[in-house]
Amino acid sequence: MSNVDLRFRQIHLDFHTSPDIEGIGDEFDAEEFASTLEKAHVDSITCFARCHHGMLYYDSKAFPERVHPHLTNKNLLKEQIEACHRHNIRAPIYITVQWDQYTSEEHPEWLAIDGEGKPFGNALFEPGFYRKLCVNSPYRDFLKALTQEILETFPVDGLFFDIVQPTPCACKYCRAEMSKLGMDPSSLEDRQKYGQMMINEFKRDMTAFIRRFNKECTIFYNKGHVGPAHRPVTDAYTHFELESLPSGGWGYLHFPIAVRYARNLGLDCMGMTGKFHTSWGDFHSFKNKAALEFECFHMLALNAKCSIGDQLEPNGRLSQPVYDLIGSVYSQVEAKEPWCAGARAVADIGVFTPEEFEGANDIRLTPSIMGVTRMLQEAGHQFDIIDSYTELSKYKVLVLPDIIPVSDKFASKLEEYMANGGAIVASFESGLNENKDAFNLKPLGVKLKGQAPYNPDFIIPQGDIGKGLPQTEHVMYMKGLEVEATEGTEVLAETAIPYFNRTWRHFCSHRHTPSSGSIGYPGVLKHGRAIYFMHPIFAQYEQNAPRWCKLLFLNALDMLLPEPAVRHSSPSTMIVALNEQAEYNRLVLHLLHYIPERRSNDIDIIEDVIPLYNVKVSVRVSGEVKDIACVPQEQSMAFEVKDGRVEFTVPEINGHQMVALQMA
Repeated sequence: MSNVDLRFRQIHLDFHTSPDIEGIGDEFDAEEFASTLEKAHVDSITCFARCHHGMLYYDSKAFPERVHPHLTNKNLLKEQIEACHRHNIRAPIYITVQWDQYTSEEHPEWLAIDGEGKPFGNALFEPGFYRKLCVNSPYRDFLKALTQEILETFPVDGLFFDIVQPTPCACKYCRAEMSKLGMDPSSLEDRQKYGQMMINEFKRDMTAFIRRFNKECTIFYNKGHVGPAHRPVTDAYTHFELESLPSGGWGYLHFPIAVRYARNLGLDCMGMTGKFHTSWGDFHSFKNKAALEFECFHMLALNAKCSIGDQLEPNGRLSQPVYDLIGSVYSQVEAKEPWCAGARAVADIGVFTPEEFEGANDIRLTPSIMGVTRMLQEAGHQFDIIDSYTELSKYKVLVLPDIIPVSDKFASKLEEYMANGGAIVASFESGLNENKDAFNLKPLGVKLKGQAPYNPDFIIPQGDIGKGLPQTEHVMYMKGLEVEATEGTEVLAETAIPYFNRTWRHFCSHRHTPSSGSIGYPGVLKHGRAIYFMHPIFAQYEQNAPRWCKLLFLNALDMLLPEPAVRHSSPSTMIVALNEQAEYNRLVLHLLHYIPERRSNDIDIIEDVIPLYNVKVSVRVSGEVKDIACVPQEQSMAFEVKDGRVEFTVPEINGHQMVALQMA
């Protein structure tokens, strides 16, 4: 566990500035810079030593040829840091790694290349600095020399290394090292494995190098996403910064998935959004205030500090309207901090991420993890995203969404968890062995027969699993697996089959053939405290959100988790997060009601805040409740405790409301 405790209100100040622009920093005023930040309630700002253009923003003695040719004030970075420190503002330093236009031009032999010998990134005559450098080449020696100069020149609070990504590189240096390890450089799979090994080795090597000069500074390596690939190399990090601009390709679902995983790796976490309407480099644009509020308050709710991305204009002056916007949000964050410091999530449910098994390394997450996250958020359930290395005993229910393979070792861990009273919900291929030819998780109580012979087919809800749904056919669009029940397994819902599959030979109407009324095979099965769905219900929900898929899953959870941590009377557009502040012996409930809308082709928009009134809430508690109050307003509320739950009514939720439950 790292002892780093990040500040709550950071700016990530991009300064990727073309060498063709003159007058760089000629209007910079150190006191104005720091005063603008202080008035905007900023307490940390990442400033640039070196940008993606490959330009330096300080008076480098080791690499004078890389100093921006039109940098008016050669002490720009020095004065930024000194002014911030005078105002008690932390100032980590930014260093680009794999993107550097200057180095790519001057040292093409250091570029990472693919299996066809082509550099990764943009083509030569396309605008952009995205050709990727290989840190397995002599380029690493340059990086160390540059980092050493920065460490010896400045008081370094922290280092932010950007674009540090595993790459299936086939350069001569990587080919030679792979051959030494008995790996096949011509194999893309081997290059991918080696790329991950090499980038982890680079991080550990660079961290050890930094510690020769600075024992205390924070260290973070950014690849635009934090996930299971980070677990083996957490020792190279002091903390995580989760880049996730919802309007920049990540989307509003990326951050909650990433942070629900990262917050359990033992390091402090910071979310990172941007002030931009779209994404990085969107000069002179402004995010709607309601959107920036939601993004920052969502970070607080999910146990992360806040970082807002901006880009300094070439003249070196901060935009006052931008910092008026940021200050209007960060002033609220500052007021909320006392109920967020040291908070830890209360989670009933652990959801296994397919990313561990699929080897995903970027922001494109699998539909199944996105679908299950949507369902659980919409229902107000409290959950973590986990992997097979996670300690499971804290969770009442585990969810294996759609495509989680189960090895013998993993099966033993899950079976031990269930033997100790745990419960499991699995769907589709989850629970199959790694060859996908048999189920390897006996507690599911199902045997594989093969692919379902019909698609689509139709589930018929009934009993507890069908609560809230009519007892008739509901179309299941995605093909499932045909399974049969083993001894002691109960079929909760059957699947009806169509008259025939739709082909050119026989079809009916515009889309799919209707139900024949005949039962084909089991749809939902229960064996003890395990419930299995034959269909990929989570990927289906991500694709087109059939409400019946969500209700079937939530009904299964009700059967296995009759007393969830939180219940509420609000619509499914509200996000609920329950945290514990053990130091203060209190629970803190976050209630967020902001509604992203697809008002454009490209991005979701949040513009309006729609208040909710008189929201009834029930929270599971152990022990005596002393007081319940809306905070930071310090407005106490009446409450009633019965059957291990405390019930109260929140008078108003205007975007974000925290409720503190003080225990005796």
